[in-house]
Amino acid sequence: MRSGADKLRKDLKYLTLLAREYPSIASACSEIINLQAILKLPKGTEHFMSDLHGEAEAFTHIMNNASGVIKEKVDRVLGEEVSEAERAEFATLIYYPNRKLDELKARQTDLPAWYRQTLFRLIDVCRVVSSKHTRSFVRKRLPKNYAYILDELLHAHFEDHDKEFYYNEILNSILAVDRADDFIEALCELIKTLAVFKLHILGDIYDRGPRPDLIMEQLMAHHSVDIQWGNHDVVWMGAAAGSPICIATVLRTTLAYNNLEAVEDGYGINTRPLALFAENTYRDCDIHHFYPQVDESRGPYHRSELARVARMHKAIAVIMFKLECAVIDRNPDFELEGRDFLRRIDFAAGTVDVEGRRYPLQDDDLPTVDPADPARLTPAEEEVLASLCRSFTDSERLQRHVRFLYAKGGVYHIENGNLMFHGAVPLTESGSFQVETFEQHGYAGKALMDYCDERARRAYFSPEGSEAWQTGCDFLWYLWCGKLSPLYGRAKMTTFERLFVADKITHVEPSNPYYRYVNDTRMDRAILAEFGLDQTRSHIVNGHVPVRTVEGESPVKGAGRMIRIDGGFCRAYHRRTGIAGYTLVYNSHGLSLRAHQPFETVEKAISENLDIVSSVDVFETTKKRVLVGDTDNGRKLAADVEDLKRLVAAYQTGLVKERPEGR
Repeated sequence: MRSGADKLRKDLKYLTLLAREYPSIASACSEIINLQAILKLPKGTEHFMSDLHGEAEAFTHIMNNASGVIKEKVDRVLGEEVSEAERAEFATLIYYPNRKLDELKARQTDLPAWYRQTLFRLIDVCRVVSSKHTRSFVRKRLPKNYAYILDELLHAHFEDHDKEFYYNEILNSILAVDRADDFIEALCELIKTLAVFKLHILGDIYDRGPRPDLIMEQLMAHHSVDIQWGNHDVVWMGAAAGSPICIATVLRTTLAYNNLEAVEDGYGINTRPLALFAENTYRDCDIHHFYPQVDESRGPYHRSELARVARMHKAIAVIMFKLECAVIDRNPDFELEGRDFLRRIDFAAGTVDVEGRRYPLQDDDLPTVDPADPARLTPAEEEVLASLCRSFTDSERLQRHVRFLYAKGGVYHIENGNLMFHGAVPLTESGSFQVETFEQHGYAGKALMDYCDERARRAYFSPEGSEAWQTGCDFLWYLWCGKLSPLYGRAKMTTFERLFVADKITHVEPSNPYYRYVNDTRMDRAILAEFGLDQTRSHIVNGHVPVRTVEGESPVKGAGRMIRIDGGFCRAYHRRTGIAGYTLVYNSHGLSLRAHQPFETVEKAISENLDIVSSVDVFETTKKRVLVGDTDNGRKLAADVEDLKRLVAAYQTGLVKERPEGR
């Protein structure tokens, strides 16, 4: 049997490196004590959200109110002796301090007294939301200018101080230098930061809504976030990599929802070359079927402006369908033969072949399509496309956001017993894992998800124009719409049919059998086992397909093993779902769902103290409170404790020498 010293010698290189951070027995023991204390804390609150689809205002508000958690804390701290109206007003101050402060101050007859009361209340709320965190964690998130003061206020022991006197003395100092407003804003931001420990975003940040870029900015500012890519995200990732097919696809979707704000204002992308080309080429063409979907609440819209967008939409759609032909030719593995529709048009008869059946075209006015070579781009189209590609790759903001998507994102993520992904684990009709062949290898289940993750990274991190870049770009487009893409989860994307064929039978996009098995507990257990998770305690969490809450559909499926959290964040889905999104909350007491009602405007939220109304459904509680030690991070911290104990032993045996502090 090996002696303890022999085991330490085996790991001497690692222990020597660890000693650089903990140069003495005292420092190592201090960290052991600190970590063991952390392991006994309640686990931090995790929030899960999906399918944000550019709805930046609603997302901002839900981030500000922590899916209703902050209002609960306000009600708890202030109590029923404070009216509901006053509690709502105070909560609004926390959500939007820089915009609410002036309004509240203007109504005060004794401003110093109001400042004192507001400070007392904010500190008490902050104490509550910080109670799950270590002092070290809180200190790292304190605003720099007020770190010392806030640390004192949050951790003062009032058995030794008179609370009101102590607060008043600090406040008097702040008032004397005219920093009260700035201090209140800093405190409100700290409350919002501490309310949610971890944020999981299950895909589809982009498209439909007006400002996905603003959502990305908020995610990048969050202290702990991970992202599971949706199919709407990966096509933007491909566009950022300079993929012509992904750029055309992104712009077609953008124009279909009349959402140029996201492209032009959000990312500074110049669409003028496309607009001029469309105006010159499609001025007298039939654009009836290309008018965008519009959100009347964001109007009014002039018919002439919508016609301009429709011409641009038709122009980029035709370019996109031409590029699709080339991608299908390059990638027989995608098994998309038959989807190259421009080649399947009988221009003389005015029909198109869709899956072996001829349908009349509802629009055959295609001035840039040569019947002899339908997939060939015209010189003018090539010029427009080259300009757009430069604009996408030159957008510094888009590149920064996409790098963040790659750094924090993936096809799936596992944490604390929860398997998270956007769309589906592709299944066969009989319920087995569907095998797909790519690059002469078959993949299914977890292996398919891993392969998709790896290949999705090729496009962005390979030299532009290289074979790896080309295959990576093509695959990002496949993840957008491919029949076995785990991010898409449908057999086909019927964009061409919806635009050119009147018969609605061709518009159907059959879902992968995965969605028919969501309530089959055997299948849920099989998927959990495939990813190495406990089949009785773990969960599958995904989005992508809106839950029809208005029709009585529940997001909790498979006897609680699966939770689908797409509740229709996007305004376009509100009628279909009956709500405006879900947040799944996992705290130390268990799992709960918060169903959000539609958000009106920030202006109304501030002026009328209107919050998003959220109903709470607690559907799984734990027998005992979950501690940090019970989490994945806790297990890592426990392993760190063992390593530190070995370092202490190495110091004690002389295998590693202590280093005087400061050297």
